[in-house]
Amino acid sequence: MSDFRQMQTFVDVVNLGSLSAAARAEGVVPAVIGRRIDALEERLGVRLLVRTTRRVTLTQEGGAFHEDCQRLLGELAAAEAAVASGSSRARGHLRVSAPAGFGRRHVAPHVATFQQANPDVRVTIDLSDRLVDLVAERVDVAIRISDLADSSLVAVRLAENRRVVVASPAYLSRRGIPASPADLDQFDCLTLGSSRARGWTFMIDGRLVNWRVQGRLECNDGAVLHDWALKGYGLAWRSLWEVKDDLTDGRLMTVLDAYSSPDYPVCAVVQQRKFLPQRVRAFVDHLRAVYADPDYWD
Repeated sequence: MSDFRQMQTFVDVVNLGSLSAAARAEGVVPAVIGRRIDALEERLGVRLLVRTTRRVTLTQEGGAFHEDCQRLLGELAAAEAAVASGSSRARGHLRVSAPAGFGRRHVAPHVATFQQANPDVRVTIDLSDRLVDLVAERVDVAIRISDLADSSLVAVRLAENRRVVVASPAYLSRRGIPASPADLDQFDCLTLGSSRARGWTFMIDGRLVNWRVQGRLECNDGAVLHDWALKGYGLAWRSLWEVKDDLTDGRLMTVLDAYSSPDYPVCAVVQQRKFLPQRVRAFVDHLRAVYADPDYWD
């Protein structure tokens, strides 16, 4: 198995970009990763990586070997998953990724109840608004609120998510109410990280349009944008599940409802449908059952 360990380490170094990143992923010190790569190159008699203090670069031989390693390791994982999927009992280590705000409120509580119902499963959940790489970071299932752009992955629809433009009554009283997306240039738009470049999505003349917005406040944490909107700092494009109570209690108001885009799907994204481990299948089914309850979102 040492040969497979060396191959997995080599793939981790390439996918994650450095020996230190691979060491963190495997829970060892970088020197261990370096020794495994050295042993692999010594055994094969070729140089696979050009290593500097800042980066690693594949040689021509390393590039070809990397493709073969990923294929072989994928087949090994599929073989193991096939055995695991034949068991009626969920077991093993389940790695889950979810957006920070949605995950804190609508995934983490159900991770805990799932684990209690499946005591042979150990669960790790990563809450982050960045787009994780399921393969490189060894994530079993990622919860995403969007259409699936990467066709190499498989998405299971769990629920629907509506986005609305909101602001506090005080802000709208002070600045007025936009009549169309074209008016947004005259308002303070609170943007989430890279969404300034991507824009907010509206339905205009029967077409889905990503409208560029601008403002003086930007943050990569949606909870901060929510708080800024409540404090009257501007308009925010937020999910209905996040602001529903504020709308009901009058702390926020929606605008541009006539231009609202269609609902976005809340999906469980996995690497493949075939040979899905029982722990992953059971967790996806667990979330689907929770979200399917019409009373849940109320």
